[in-house]
Amino acid sequence: MTGPARRPAGGEPYGRVWIMIGVADVEAAARRIAGRVRRTPVLSVEGGAFDGVADPTWLKLEYLQHTGSFKARGAMNRLLSAAEAGNLGDGVVAASGGNAGLAVAYAAGILGVPAEVYVPLTAPEVKVRKLKALGAEVRQVGAEYAEANAAALERAAQTGALFCHAYDQPEICAGQGTLALEMLDQVDGLDTVILAVGGGGLLAGVAAALHCRARVVGAEPETIPTLHAALAAGQPVDVEVSGIAADALGARRLGDIAYRVAVDTGVRSVLVSDQEVVEARRLLWEQCRIVMEHGTATALAALVTGAYRPEPGERVGILICGANTNPADLAH
Repeated sequence: MTGPARRPAGGEPYGRVWIMIGVADVEAAARRIAGRVRRTPVLSVEGGAFDGVADPTWLKLEYLQHTGSFKARGAMNRLLSAAEAGNLGDGVVAASGGNAGLAVAYAAGILGVPAEVYVPLTAPEVKVRKLKALGAEVRQVGAEYAEANAAALERAAQTGALFCHAYDQPEICAGQGTLALEMLDQVDGLDTVILAVGGGGLLAGVAAALHCRARVVGAEPETIPTLHAALAAGQPVDVEVSGIAADALGARRLGDIAYRVAVDTGVRSVLVSDQEVVEARRLLWEQCRIVMEHGTATALAALVTGAYRPEPGERVGILICGANTNPADLAH
């Protein structure tokens, strides 16, 4: 990995060693996980499907990835890196709102090692069931991701298992960024990528991969503004966790790696309301018959509400990054 970096402009590390990843790390991850993850397609949406949005808009259909989200990329890179170093023998422990745990359980199953996943009590039942189906030992602890994460860290220290952070490890972030390298191949002249932000692992990887190639916009619910608050404060800070997308974007603060990369690459943050997220999710179903999580819908909401307004002719891609949801409420 690129390793320790200088202090970000305007930020105070307070004893932290700021870790930076770059495009070379993402390219190395792409080579490592090749053949282990899917190259997901891009859909060009035209014909005025999204009112007020210029045609076309490109959707990166990462919800078709193994386990239904982009996180299989980072988990596979983390586990394969550990295997190369001989550090995978005792299995893995992870904490997750659901999707990261699914990815770790999947990667562990492929590599033949046990996985133990800690999730908050608020984790959707659909995700808990999938974790168990993938063979993971599931532990439900606390009301928020942060509490499940603390329990997982303690367990990893007790057992010697490899700890897989949901979003703030270099191998995790670099693995997530591999989808951006695919997008560059799939969309000629891509100008901007809009993605949903929680803890920031996807943000870090994509921004590292696209630095000096395309701009990155981080979309967040107003109820969980981890990136927005970090950029305003000059460092990651705790935020209250609530709202419709808390199960997927429910990190209490932005990861250090994501903050460092965001500052260094000029990532922009935009906010949308919970109701706008709900409407964007319904719109994608009505226009494209795609069922996605509320967290994922945050990225589309940023575009269709005008929270992010492209310039004329700007070629915009949106990451449709997670589909582990209950589709029943789309009918209401």
